[in-house]
Amino acid sequence: MSTLSTTASGPTVRDSSQRVLFASDLDRTLIYSANSMLLAGPDDAAPPMVVAEVYKSAPLSFMTRRAETMLKDLARRGLFVPVTTRTREQFNRISLPGRGKGYAVSTNGAVLMRDGVTDAAWTASIRSRVRECAPLAEVFTHLTVDHPVPGLVRARTAEDIFIYCLVERASISADYLAELTAWCEQRGWTVSLQGRKLYCVPVPVSKEAAVAEVRERMGIDLLITAGDSLLDAGMLELADIAFRPAHGELHDTGFERPHLTVTEAQGIIAGEEMVGRAMTHARRLAGSGAV
Repeated sequence: MSTLSTTASGPTVRDSSQRVLFASDLDRTLIYSANSMLLAGPDDAAPPMVVAEVYKSAPLSFMTRRAETMLKDLARRGLFVPVTTRTREQFNRISLPGRGKGYAVSTNGAVLMRDGVTDAAWTASIRSRVRECAPLAEVFTHLTVDHPVPGLVRARTAEDIFIYCLVERASISADYLAELTAWCEQRGWTVSLQGRKLYCVPVPVSKEAAVAEVRERMGIDLLITAGDSLLDAGMLELADIAFRPAHGELHDTGFERPHLTVTEAQGIIAGEEMVGRAMTHARRLAGSGAV
């Protein structure tokens, strides 16, 4: 049975059999570079893994084989939405279950895709809201010329929407981060430090806004989300059930909520744990006839 609803992007057909959705961040949540896996114990105890991303003909990111199997099941039933700060070009390097089918969110929420096609109306709406914030050029000049980021290696813009800087992490003090955060807040921007990457993003550009749009279009009753960084916090707040790994930016700040579960594991095993917990909820609803 289907019903017709209307969103900002026009009429949308809802499939009333789909009532649960797992929307998850990717880097250091579901997929991991060799340096971020945080594996412990002997090498022969490491879990079987699959390559999730190839860059310049070399494997770059991985997930456990068990996580991939569970994601395949969720994607097959249209219950998995990848959500990333990566640009479209960077996102397209990743080989995920359900690739090119269903919804996906990139560019920290500025880009919404369905079946691999970008929703131009959504991006236009985001760009319109971004005009209320300080111009990208002003923030970029602040970070690179007027008050250069300590330990700055290079700075880039992402699809003319936000800025990310590769930095020497040890050079970024808590005082500098607080100062930059306050400066950006006055101009309608947010700041997030993830590993060696410093992100400055306009407030209207958020993962939670894009996920809320997907939830509305699909008619989802139970939203499950997962993420590890401050840029994921809003998405975790939005969810009915949320997970974060016992590592990363949110872990370092002690981010806790009543509906949030912190994994027992760290690193790539935490990624598998979060997918497994999402699968458990999906199967529970399937058993009740809700999925």
